[in-house]
Amino acid sequence: GIKWMSSVEAKFEDAKDKKPTAEKLERLRREKINRFRHQHRINVQGTDLPDPIATFDQLQKEYKVHPKIMENIQAAGFHVPTPIQMQAIPVMLHGRELLASAPTGSGKTLAFCIPLLTHLKQPRNKGFRALIISPTRELASQTHRELVKLAEGTGFRIHMIHKAAEAAKKFGPKSSKKF
Repeated sequence: GIKWMSSVEAKFEDAKDKKPTAEKLERLRREKINRFRHQHRINVQGTDLPDPIATFDQLQKEYKVHPKIMENIQAAGFHVPTPIQMQAIPVMLHGRELLASAPTGSGKTLAFCIPLLTHLKQPRNKGFRALIISPTRELASQTHRELVKLAEGTGFRIHMIHKAAEAAKKFGPKSSKKF
């Protein structure tokens, strides 16, 4: 049959039909995130992945990254995260495992150092609490340098060990048993 209604009723009826559902809002959010990833050439695989970040400020707001670390990021001249940082940092801050690949100079070191320091929360006198293994001395030296800059003023002690005998002298004879 024919449904008769006034123009006012018709406008009200149209407005009711256009009400966004939770599923539609979630789909639109996913599309926006996928466009962002595509725009920045971020390819991801996996399930239930955290959304990428667009700014370093989001780290403090959403993930409660230590304010001093945030200051050190700004002081080092990092204003906008690189694509690897946009996705890798949130994944690691959610405690997820990650295998990432990006070109040299793309910011991979910072991408894993920020979550590392954030997970450690604060310095403790409990020995070595994190270990980064590097394939070359040059890469180990670069990682050490970046971590020292990033952790400045937080109280973390960053060490680079490249010879076990020197490490035993530096950290004491009982260090091999203690750590």
